[in-house]
Amino acid sequence: MSAAANKKLVQQVYADSANRSGTTFVDHLAEDAVWVVTGQYSWSHEFRGREEIQNGLMGHLRSLLGARPRTMAFNFIAEGDYVVVEARGDNVTKTGVRYDNQYCIVWRIEDGRIKEIKEYCDSALVERVLGPFPEERKLAAAE
Repeated sequence: MSAAANKKLVQQVYADSANRSGTTFVDHLAEDAVWVVTGQYSWSHEFRGREEIQNGLMGHLRSLLGARPRTMAFNFIAEGDYVVVEARGDNVTKTGVRYDNQYCIVWRIEDGRIKEIKEYCDSALVERVLGPFPEERKLAAAE
């Protein structure tokens, strides 16, 4: 796919997220995709494979939020297989605390499939609002 087509795919993922609807992400997530949460905090991990991303990382996040996660993108830069996105969350936890993180996310698209996501965000905010990521959830997903 072209850089323009990759950008359009990622833009649709964020349009779905903004509307808290749609299945573009799931429909295009490769079975062997990797989501890298960068940094040196409890959420930092390489979530490998569709199952680990959907049920490990995203499953835990969904268990903490009061509604389907919403992330609003405001800048897209595409070159080759890569799309870089600046975005901001618009979420509230089940306990009523705002969780509006800022992100820079690097997407790698291969033949129309999401192969890799590398997430950069405010790790202190993640830990303060969402708490530590349960180690047993990482271990269960890796088995």
